[in-house]
Amino acid sequence: MFQDWRTRVVLIFLSGLIVLFIVAPIAGMLLQTSAAEYMGAISDPEVGSSIRLTLFASMGATLIFGLLAIPLAYVLARKNFPLRGLVNGLIDLPVVIPHSAAGIALLGVISRNTLVGQAGEQVGIQFVGGIAGIVVAMAFVSLPFAINAARDGFAAVPEKLEKAALNLGASPARVFFSISLPLAKRNVISGLAMMWARGLSEFGAIIIIAYHPMVTPVLIWERFASFGLSYARPVAAVFILVCLTIFILMRLLTKTRYHVRN
Repeated sequence: MFQDWRTRVVLIFLSGLIVLFIVAPIAGMLLQTSAAEYMGAISDPEVGSSIRLTLFASMGATLIFGLLAIPLAYVLARKNFPLRGLVNGLIDLPVVIPHSAAGIALLGVISRNTLVGQAGEQVGIQFVGGIAGIVVAMAFVSLPFAINAARDGFAAVPEKLEKAALNLGASPARVFFSISLPLAKRNVISGLAMMWARGLSEFGAIIIIAYHPMVTPVLIWERFASFGLSYARPVAAVFILVCLTIFILMRLLTKTRYHVRN
């Protein structure tokens, strides 16, 4: 009994220490920002513009690249093929490499002297110094979250259900959309939410590709580098509050819909 009590104390202490490590810096910054500073940041047109750009660019990256990646996640969960392990490793590569290096690598694909860059300019899409480049950078660094979560969700779907539907005459496409995807829906949505959230925080790859127009992480860095902590902190505090609010709402809506339908 004494040992169990000591174990509980150690677990509570260590858990509380980790939670404090995560919460304390954020709470400290939010509390150190005065009401006047909050109002000044909220009323600043540059701050508002950067927050809107960041939110919509990350959402665009998620809707375009995240949804396109769902079939790949299904293939990785269901199919055995040569070099499957290599593909899984390559998917995690953007998480491992420095994001400034990721931005430089992306420039080799989407800069103006590349085929992709030239093709984009012909249809009016500018990657370097444009919103399209921001979307690509966000998608590159955040895709692993969506793919890995969706892959785990599809892997958890009983394969015998899919085989039974196929034996009854359903097409592979119908099996995917009526059985596999609905049962893996929670993981897929969670992965897309994490991808969107990760895109919001991207800095290194974006600043290489598109310093302007400024997303909020770049704006925070620019104000800190130019004017110091007191100018950067209100923008950071407002942006964190916006992100936390939207992220919590997304989590609650996802959880509510899941419980209602189940």
